[in-house]
Amino acid sequence: MLFEPFSLKDVKLRNRIAVSPMCQYSATDGIINDWHVEHLGALARGGSSLVIAEATAVSPEGRITPGCTGLWNDTQAEAFARAVKAIEAHGAVPGIQIAHAGRKASANRPWEGDDHIPEGDARGWQTIGASAVAFGANLPRVPRAMTIDDIERVKADFVAAAIRARDIGFKWLELHFAHGYLAQSFFSHHSNQRDDRYGGSHENRMRFLIETFEAVRAVWPEHLPLTARFGVTEFDGRDETFAESLDLIDRLKERGLDLIDVSIGFTIPKTKIPWGPALVAPFAGRVRREVGIATASTWNISTPELADKVIRDGDVDVVMLGRRLLENPHWPYEAARALGVEKAAWTLPAPYAHWLERYRAA
Repeated sequence: MLFEPFSLKDVKLRNRIAVSPMCQYSATDGIINDWHVEHLGALARGGSSLVIAEATAVSPEGRITPGCTGLWNDTQAEAFARAVKAIEAHGAVPGIQIAHAGRKASANRPWEGDDHIPEGDARGWQTIGASAVAFGANLPRVPRAMTIDDIERVKADFVAAAIRARDIGFKWLELHFAHGYLAQSFFSHHSNQRDDRYGGSHENRMRFLIETFEAVRAVWPEHLPLTARFGVTEFDGRDETFAESLDLIDRLKERGLDLIDVSIGFTIPKTKIPWGPALVAPFAGRVRREVGIATASTWNISTPELADKVIRDGDVDVVMLGRRLLENPHWPYEAARALGVEKAAWTLPAPYAHWLERYRAA
């Protein structure tokens, strides 16, 4: 199953292995460079069917760190066009995740502290959020609560980024509605304390996500996949969160969502996440069966056998991988051999495949 093709809209993936968006924190003013092109091209060359570029900010304030990529101007788009060509040159589908970090923005890179840039430091900026509620822990800065004008502006920023992604040739778009960033912070009762039409009830807390999705849906080509990554649980003991998540995903599906990349909320720092193999796959399976929508997921799907199993079990249609592919961009070849796929080297470019197949028994 892992090596069966998968089609969504007019896009056909050569297998069910996808590269999950992985931030490199290596851009300058949101502009990608040779590192990003080589990184994404190598992952495509390794045999993955879909390569999704990292969480890319729709505005300067939407970056997680000063090193994050952006798609809020044409210069950034022109640079990304190189990556699109590199991915396609190796037979993979080019995708991109567009995002706004909300109250988790203005942070140092992970290897430089992974915390908020201090107030007054010229590298930082004012963060915004659904409410003036800090994440806490290493991200203590209190965001400015967004006004209605802010909300309209950010929705427009998502639309503008989606148009740029469309025009430079990306074939798969993912909206980052997960991980405690702006959209997830509107959805979560932990971070949304608004008393207007964007806060309070479940209906209101969904509104920003639904309206943003509808605005992007209006400009993204109907024949190409429009997907979202969303955290369906916080592991905070609140059972209502998953039920509310199912309802949101169902409503997004009604409005044209093609696939949901099922993840964790990460809206609060203190949770009891039961880290273990494929811990999110059962949630993805419930979403797939109860909403009737294609799903993807990641989180501790680390072996070929497990990746194949979560697909055969009907939990996901596509497996998103991150660290395994950083360790070995040619993991698809390794997986094909482990699963006994005949002529496993077809996952590789001919200059590699020929020699690996010829001397496979050596």
